[in-house]
Amino acid sequence: MLNAGAIIGSGNLMDFLDESFPNVGTYEDFHTIDWLREKSRDTDRHRKITSKSKESIWEFIKSLLDAWSGWAVMLLIGLLAGTLAGVIDLAVDWMTDLKEGICLSAFWYSHEQCCWTSNETTFEDRDKCPLWQKWSELLVKQSEIKTILSGFIVRGYLGKWTLLIKTVTLVLVVSSGLSLGKEGPLVHVACCCGNFFSSLFSKYSKNEGKRREVLSAAAAAGVSVAFGAPIGGVLFSLEEVSYYFPLKTLWRSFFAALVAAFTLRPINPFGNSRLVLFYVEYHTPWYMAELFPFILLGVFGGLWGTLFIRCNIAWCRRRKTTKLGKYPVLEVIAVTAITAIVAYPNRYTRRSTSELISELFNDCGALESSQLCDYINDPNMTRPVDDIPHRPAGVGVCMAMWQLALALIFKIVITIFTFGMKIPSGLFIPSMAVGAMAGRMVGIGMEQLAYHHHDWIIFRNWCRPGADCVTPGLYAMVGAAACLGGVTRMTVSLVVIMFELTGGLEYIVPLMAAAVTSKWVADAFGKEGIYEAHIHLNGYPFLDVKDEVTHRTLATHVMRPRRGEPPLSVLTQDSMTVEDVETLIKETDYNGFPVVVPSDSERLIGFAQRRELILALKNARQRQEGIVSDSVMYFTEEPPELPANSPQPLKLRRVLNLSPFTVTDHTPMETVVDIFRKLGLRQCLVTRSGSRLVRKEILRNLRKLKPCQISLWPEWNQPKN
Repeated sequence: MLNAGAIIGSGNLMDFLDESFPNVGTYEDFHTIDWLREKSRDTDRHRKITSKSKESIWEFIKSLLDAWSGWAVMLLIGLLAGTLAGVIDLAVDWMTDLKEGICLSAFWYSHEQCCWTSNETTFEDRDKCPLWQKWSELLVKQSEIKTILSGFIVRGYLGKWTLLIKTVTLVLVVSSGLSLGKEGPLVHVACCCGNFFSSLFSKYSKNEGKRREVLSAAAAAGVSVAFGAPIGGVLFSLEEVSYYFPLKTLWRSFFAALVAAFTLRPINPFGNSRLVLFYVEYHTPWYMAELFPFILLGVFGGLWGTLFIRCNIAWCRRRKTTKLGKYPVLEVIAVTAITAIVAYPNRYTRRSTSELISELFNDCGALESSQLCDYINDPNMTRPVDDIPHRPAGVGVCMAMWQLALALIFKIVITIFTFGMKIPSGLFIPSMAVGAMAGRMVGIGMEQLAYHHHDWIIFRNWCRPGADCVTPGLYAMVGAAACLGGVTRMTVSLVVIMFELTGGLEYIVPLMAAAVTSKWVADAFGKEGIYEAHIHLNGYPFLDVKDEVTHRTLATHVMRPRRGEPPLSVLTQDSMTVEDVETLIKETDYNGFPVVVPSDSERLIGFAQRRELILALKNARQRQEGIVSDSVMYFTEEPPELPANSPQPLKLRRVLNLSPFTVTDHTPMETVVDIFRKLGLRQCLVTRSGSRLVRKEILRNLRKLKPCQISLWPEWNQPKN
């Protein structure tokens, strides 16, 4: 029996940090970090810096630099993320217009920039100018952040080459017209920036836990530059992607988002001298009676989210399990060709998704030339007594309704097959487009209903004389929030992003009603959002803080090895040779081994990680004289008593964790899961029967108790005991 009461915290918990050989304390690819261990290492590092700062002026300056290194990293992340976002936005606009024509005076200008720099362009004909020539005319005379932030290691996913390739390909895929957005990939780009700058400071490069604090702040900066929503970015990082979010990270996330937004402002990528992507100005307030259609849009958003998640996961699972997954390039070409052929005839699917959403959000003013604003306005028409404005729908509005309906169906179907391909693909903008189209159609329907039946009691109390009763653009905005919430299950951060995105602070209540309703409806069919569903599909060991443990099981039901299986392999304190340990490592695939006193009670003294044992043994054989296969390996302060002719022993106390976390075999599973979540443990020792719990085993057990939830576990993700 392993006696938990015998664990003594004497000595430095992480004193192996003083070891000269490299790579100790790091993790293998596709492994989970130990949050508690990383925090202990950082505490020990900070204690040493503080004590040395009193020795000299130079050490004091070094301590100040270390204290400010976090803010320096946030500043660099904000500057680079904002610059890259601005460059990507400008490049996307240019390449989107390049498909239709080119500016003769300056080929790097987009259509809008080209026309506004021309002296021959008038306001009425602002979309037409001599300097912009269409190609036809010229020819006659162009899924993982969330899991990494939870502590999972994925080598290369946030590397420098990934940053470069993602930045370039993001411009290409967004300007291609595919049903995807740049907002999600921009979060990835910002996290790549955070990972790059973290590698420049040993405080973060040598501690995976501290590195993830930087990545959480980088995610906030990514949303800030993607939408022009710094506050929403911080809340998004807190609510949606971060696994560990202390108060210090909140401040630094806010600072990084602020710097990124300030950097983006002078670049002015949206062309409206504002940070917001879809700035709106509505002249009509919303009324309480409109909450009913707003809630209906929330129901639609929840149903759309459920449909999309199930269909997209089914298609992605088919891609992973059939030959389709072996030809990602052909899949991209096929989807792109289908998108181009089907989308081109419809003006609402032919244009970029961001421009479509902007048009759907806009209110119809006197100078609007959109087909959606083709109302019949006859000043000679007589008005009824209540003086309600006459706004009957014209031919253009009726035609736009049919085109929007067809565009909505196409967008729903094509997004299911586009998201998840081997290209940078964001889901925010396509989901918002689906909701905006549905909302605009509902808004126009409500507007015409109010016009034709203005004598109904609901509209008599609602519509004021001389003012419009309904703002269809508001319905589009509410629908966009509902559909995005149904897919991602966001609530608080979603509402904040939407009002920052549009500047519509007055319309928070409709946005809240739609967001909450969409989440309730979607949760009725399944608790997982699209990102959690893809995490489970890929088999990543992500222990979601939102999951609830409702079954009654104990740690003994999940621990490895279980009762009846061979006992857990352990290391003895001072009686095993180097050859014994190397044989044990070779014959097993465990991630670590408990270290016990060699007696009948097998009293526990610590835990040694597999990777660190391998590195220590390799280093000892190469650098330390006298170490042979028969050398006794010990984890105590003093060497054991050995015969005089024995080879030199090997001390490995520096790789020993003297205080591993332990529970008894009768600990309830809800307690065990809570411990793993809040402490970020990698493994936990079960002390009565000599077993241990691993995060992947807990996840596997939880999923077995949810028969309706299917997830694929790749070979690399099989639990190492």
